Amino acid sequence: MSTFSQFNFKGLKALVRVDFNVPLNAEFQITDDTRMKAAVPTIQKILKDGGSVILMSHLGRPKDGPSDKYSLKHLVKHLSDILGGTPVLFANDCIGEQAVLTANMLKPGEVLLLENLRFYKEEEKGDEGFAKKLAALGDVYVNDAFGTAHRAHASTAVIAQFFPKDKRMFGLLMEGEVASAEKVLHQAQKPFTAIIGGAKVSDKILIIENLLERATDIIIGGGMAYTFEKAQGGKIGNSLCEDDRLQTARDLLKKAEAKGVRIHLPSDSTIADKFDANAETSGAPSNNIPDGWMGLDIGPNACEQFTNVIKQSKTILWNGPMGVFEMEKFQHGTKTIATAVAEATQDGAFSLVGGGDSVAAVNQFGFTDKVSYVSTGGGAMLEYFEGKELPGIAAVKA
Repeated sequence: MSTFSQFNFKGLKALVRVDFNVPLNAEFQITDDTRMKAAVPTIQKILKDGGSVILMSHLGRPKDGPSDKYSLKHLVKHLSDILGGTPVLFANDCIGEQAVLTANMLKPGEVLLLENLRFYKEEEKGDEGFAKKLAALGDVYVNDAFGTAHRAHASTAVIAQFFPKDKRMFGLLMEGEVASAEKVLHQAQKPFTAIIGGAKVSDKILIIENLLERATDIIIGGGMAYTFEKAQGGKIGNSLCEDDRLQTARDLLKKAEAKGVRIHLPSDSTIADKFDANAETSGAPSNNIPDGWMGLDIGPNACEQFTNVIKQSKTILWNGPMGVFEMEKFQHGTKTIATAVAEATQDGAFSLVGGGDSVAAVNQFGFTDKVSYVSTGGGAMLEYFEGKELPGIAAVKA
């Protein structure tokens, strides 16, 4: 495996796996280009060296082969714009005659975008023959798609074997993602606080278990907090609860106690009489919510309690919101946490934010530049922190 920054791409065609799985509206306009922008430094470095770039990505989940809705042609103009006006060629297939011809004719300084990889079932099956056809298009393989690193697909995990070790590497985005995750997992300065939110305990069991080996403090917010409250005999009204996970929650609390890890649950909640942006709201202790009411955000005392913990931290991992932050009435908790993380970072802490909702919150509240690192890979980051080996990373390192 080579180091991207030190590699010279002069005269070479770099086949770059990017994650351009961006949301499009009904008019096929990109509504959030974060993932595309994240790949720009990698593309520009290759072009600057005098190399050419062949980009491959998936978009959405096309069920039955090619469809206009999931075509990457909708991204061409915007990609050219964010690359400072560099023309972007488009191949209406990712393998086959046109892709081969266009790739062969590619000159240094040029960019080619291939059609959606998932128009072929072989991509998700991790088909070796399909990976070999893709590999034939380039001289060097660069994986810069952290968002799909946890999938053993043809273009992320299988393709690397067709390139010699010194011609396969991570791009700048992937390098940054891996380095940040490693820093938190293996070189975390203490106190290390993990902030885990979201709706379900079941989605986060493995990450909490793995963090019990590493963190000093774990803050639990969002809907999953109420499963923990009920597990300890609390009254949670109509709040979200996974009744089949009550014993799991009790076990996690016991394990944390045995390891000396402090688990922080929200002492109070902002409650509502229904799940609605215009609901009646009130406040209550999180373990004593009246019948007919539900907790939709952490309350003011919990905000203060969590802020104090975060401010004393040297390492912070944030995955998941504190409440239904999409509704204005229930975004105060998530916004308070974002502010606390930003202030701790300013005071010298290292902060990593990952997982779709946390990233959306950080973007929405304008804190993207105020934290140390924002991860682009939701599922991949979760699996990394669960302690799993990611196929897309292992294949390049092999």
